[in-house]
Amino acid sequence: MKVYEINIVCGKRSTGRIVTDIYHSILEGGGKCRIAYGRYKTNLSINAIKVTNDFEVYFHALMTRLTGRHGLFSNNATKRLIEDIKQFNPDIIHLHNIHGYYLNYKLLFEFFKKYNKPIVWTLHDCWSFTGHCAHYDSIGCEKWKRQCNKCENINAYPASFVDNSKNNYQLKKKLFTEINKLTIVTPSKWLKDELKFSFLKEKRVEEIVNGIDLSKFSPSESDFREKHKIEHKKMLLGVASSFGAKKGFYDFIKLKELLNEDYVVCLVGLTKKQLKQLPEGIIGIEKTDSIKQLAEIYSTADIFLNLTYQDTFPTTNIEALACGTPVLTYATGGSPSIIDDTCGRIVEKGNLFEVVEEIKRMIKNPLEKQACIKRSKIFDRKLMGKNYVSLFKQLIKEKN
Repeated sequence: MKVYEINIVCGKRSTGRIVTDIYHSILEGGGKCRIAYGRYKTNLSINAIKVTNDFEVYFHALMTRLTGRHGLFSNNATKRLIEDIKQFNPDIIHLHNIHGYYLNYKLLFEFFKKYNKPIVWTLHDCWSFTGHCAHYDSIGCEKWKRQCNKCENINAYPASFVDNSKNNYQLKKKLFTEINKLTIVTPSKWLKDELKFSFLKEKRVEEIVNGIDLSKFSPSESDFREKHKIEHKKMLLGVASSFGAKKGFYDFIKLKELLNEDYVVCLVGLTKKQLKQLPEGIIGIEKTDSIKQLAEIYSTADIFLNLTYQDTFPTTNIEALACGTPVLTYATGGSPSIIDDTCGRIVEKGNLFEVVEEIKRMIKNPLEKQACIKRSKIFDRKLMGKNYVSLFKQLIKEKN
């Protein structure tokens, strides 16, 4: 079995780690795998190719701003990718995030239609069935169910000065529905249910939950509290790869104002600009790819808070649970599906007063560390990899 994986990153961030975990599962099962990615060079010793350079990425980003046609540039990078696919000659092509200023999806899907190999597409967000955005949940938009136009989310990633959502929607619908051998994978039931109302509703859809490396995310000792002089405080943690407003950055700041001095908030994944905006009582840490550091911080926290307004299946929830830390999350997307009553709580999106009350209840009656760890075991990367390999084999068998 030969599988070709495509994603924006390799070995970095949540989707990049998912890709390399699947890569290793394929190899462990006796198969072959190659990864093509677009940004941030990997230092892993694996069979991978970076198909873009910085200039191409910047040009694609600029043209997205000026035209609103994200994903329709990077012609040379896409041609390099197509030639590499042909040379590897895979049995299965596995897509992840194909947006992010590194591919031309029109060229790619026109090639897929002729190439006639089974395509598996894992959706980590909603970009594939909207005319512009990767997430619409935060503004409650439902235009994607019929026809995107007059986009209200045009300033959101991939941001543009021009609204071309109608044309983008129609082009995606045409290209993506033309691929007969397309199987879609969602990491959450929430996203699977959303697809039933999209133009992809006729496609085969499987649900495979994301997994993490439980050998690396586990309860860890650290001197974090001593270093920050918070030994006797209750620590509330937030982690994101990019901590914008829709990931709850400003909610965390407002939350600290509602809590007394017994509590400290720690945010991981901030920019230098955001660090300067933090009020007293909030510890800010820049984005890190160090799993060891993350595990130590997760383990230190009393509660992991996910105040996101848009998310498909946040692996940060799983990482916290694996380190024995209970989760308090907004009722957003697939985030609530990761926890149960033994290891977490769910509150209405944006209701900070209820967040405060739930925090107090969780501090007064702590959820058991072992219950959190037990829950995390259903999200083991090995189980995820096994499920993907099983799907790949099934599709190859059906093809033959």
